[in-house]
Amino acid sequence: MALDQDLKASIIAKHARKDGDTGSAEVQIALLSEQIKVLTEHLKQFKQDHSSRLGLLKMVGKRKKLLAYLRRTDYARFTAIVENLGIRAK
Repeated sequence: MALDQDLKASIIAKHARKDGDTGSAEVQIALLSEQIKVLTEHLKQFKQDHSSRLGLLKMVGKRKKLLAYLRRTDYARFTAIVENLGIRAK
């Protein structure tokens, strides 16, 4: 369930900290959030797709770790990305 190139480029442009930034925590969190949305919709239709469900759980775990890192290192950026994406984070 890969994201299409245009959508991915727009997400990167929106959340990049500087020009050409594709690896910052904010960009990674935003990309994972979009992939999670797409995969969640897929799993609503195909309830028995267990391999995709496993991939979804891995993505959620990775996003959780990135959010914890961002919260620990720069709380202002953490609150901004959580508010911008509309996700719940502890």
